[in-house]
Amino acid sequence: MIRITVTSVFVDDQSAALDFYTRLLGFEVKNDIPLGGDDRWLTVVSPAAPDGVELLLEPSGHPAVGPYKAALVEDGIPAASFGVDDLQAEFDRLTAAGVRFVQPPTDMGPVVVATLDDTCGNLIQLAQTTSA
Repeated sequence: MIRITVTSVFVDDQSAALDFYTRLLGFEVKNDIPLGGDDRWLTVVSPAAPDGVELLLEPSGHPAVGPYKAALVEDGIPAASFGVDDLQAEFDRLTAAGVRFVQPPTDMGPVVVATLDDTCGNLIQLAQTTSA
């Protein structure tokens, strides 16, 4: 059986990303391993699933990353999507904390979604499954 154990988002600055993803989004550090220079193997997890899927905050050093990320942002495409239990509560909490949303909570049928700017070059979608 194949499982997803690590997924990643490219970030412009790992330290800034660590602050955003832990302090504002509420993730916890799982691994922080120096790789040489300023790069680290830096992963975070949901406190609800500390042994679950890790999100790698991956340095954007490769030359293809900048144009790739810019194209996604320009087209409004999120780099990742995270599930939440109460989207409106998270939207209100994060907005009050100064997080910029590029899409407010929007009903899309089976889900309600909102999209935020992670300050590290990515759009991130938050999604709440709705009841049938």
